Amino acid sequence: MNIYESISAVMGEIGAIGKNSRNQQQGFMYRGVDAVMNAINPALTKYKVFVVPEVMEQTREERTTQKGGLLIYSICKMKYTFYAEDGSNVTAVVIGEGMDSGDKATNKAMSIAFKYACFQVFCIPTEEMRDPDADSPDPAPKRQKPKEEDEIISDKDLTTLREVLSGKGINEETVKSLYKLDALEKMTKKKYANVMQHIDDIKAKQEEKK
Repeated sequence: MNIYESISAVMGEIGAIGKNSRNQQQGFMYRGVDAVMNAINPALTKYKVFVVPEVMEQTREERTTQKGGLLIYSICKMKYTFYAEDGSNVTAVVIGEGMDSGDKATNKAMSIAFKYACFQVFCIPTEEMRDPDADSPDPAPKRQKPKEEDEIISDKDLTTLREVLSGKGINEETVKSLYKLDALEKMTKKKYANVMQHIDDIKAKQEEKK
């Protein structure tokens, strides 16, 4: 087989990979690199495909955490070459970013780069595909557009919120607890406006709990 046939064969073997890992700090679910490797390794072995990584560029920065600690921020431009048994190959160039307080920032950047290279080269599905003829649900009534105050905040507002909390020294856990949220990503526009209006009061409540 050449590499194009091999990649197509591998794609046919890989199942869906769901978001089964949880980020403990920010509370969101994600697909870990371990899950990706576990899913693709049997197929790569079966069709004799292997991957060779190459770091093309790397930048590192030192940043400071909210508590004053050192945080290493690493960005790696990675090239992954996928080889078939006959020597034919294709390459994928991706960017990986990673942060760590120790010596693992580059490791994390490379892991993330590899994960997304595999997702995109092999078009790995993110959830199981169902047979459209498996059921015939009754049509649901047209959903009304949620009121503006019930809408989830935009990514821009989320970034602004985190910057404000960081500047005030307020932990995200404090805000999530006060507003009964599993994650800041689920904050509504109404609650967002309330947080911004009472940011100093939130800071005071946090200090009271210490």
